[in-house]
Amino acid sequence: MTEFEGQVLADLSVLKSQMDQLMGIGQPGRLTQLEGRVERHERGVQRMKGVFTAAGALLAIVQLVVDYLRR
Repeated sequence: MTEFEGQVLADLSVLKSQMDQLMGIGQPGRLTQLEGRVERHERGVQRMKGVFTAAGALLAIVQLVVDYLRR
């Protein structure tokens, strides 16, 4: 085996260990954990959008009621 082949095999070994760490070896890897965190964040953002939409609608209704009672 030449020096070049030995270097390529060493690099492939390092790459394999890094991929195992990233994807996980029978357990959730870092990528799976990151996907879970992004999912939780997106759920929180959608929930806050709903809260702000409901609060805006409620504020608009209160303003209409106040304007109606002024007349």
